[in-house]
Amino acid sequence: MSRGFLVRFFRMASVVMLLITAALLSAITTMHFAIHGAEVKIPALKGMTVAEARSQAAGLGLNLDVDNRYYSADIAAGHILSQSPPPGSVVRREWHVRVAESLGPQKVDVPDTVGTEARVAALRLRRAGLEVGVTARLPYAGAEDGTVLAQDPPAHSQGIAQPSVNILVAAPDNAAPDGYVMPDLTGIPVITAQILLNKIGLKADVPSYADVSVPPVGTGPAPPQSPIAPGVVIAQQPMAGARVDQTTIIRLTAAK
Repeated sequence: MSRGFLVRFFRMASVVMLLITAALLSAITTMHFAIHGAEVKIPALKGMTVAEARSQAAGLGLNLDVDNRYYSADIAAGHILSQSPPPGSVVRREWHVRVAESLGPQKVDVPDTVGTEARVAALRLRRAGLEVGVTARLPYAGAEDGTVLAQDPPAHSQGIAQPSVNILVAAPDNAAPDGYVMPDLTGIPVITAQILLNKIGLKADVPSYADVSVPPVGTGPAPPQSPIAPGVVIAQQPMAGARVDQTTIIRLTAAK
């Protein structure tokens, strides 16, 4: 094998190696830009209108989903209250950004649906601009099947978070309960309240007792207030209208 042949061979091998190296560098660079070019930083959307936020998200190749709507005294109706992921997060294009939209201050009056048929209750809520939230059923012989027994939030509530009302509906005696709306037990003897809770399958903790002030005897036109009898429920936790189940421990406070 001649010296000239070896020189030509090594020169050719060097050229091939250079070409392979250049191809590898090109591939790595292409992959880098392909990966990082598809990443975007989540913008701050809070305070924008939904239309503005959707436009900005679309310009970055992102999708905007309005997941929830809440009342807010601080953020005007139709503007973004919160977002997920938070601003500054780095995500891939086509990522879904979930936001909550403000409904502005609460202006609707929560109607009283207790005692009405469930379909009538739903119609009454829709007319007020509200929705039916969770519907729980409770076997209850004291009301016709489908009658609303309780609601959360209660009628005429102020400062509610969402435009929805959960209702508890009477079911036949042989139906299995799927949840409860906490009844209002204030003003009844604590023993009666415990019996009622036990009857519907809810657990009550040992009641606590608190001193109550005796109302003064009025001298003006207002009628005098009756004193609270010892043993009467004056407070409860959870509050009336809250959704509870058989794992919830009910705490009652009665007058001494």
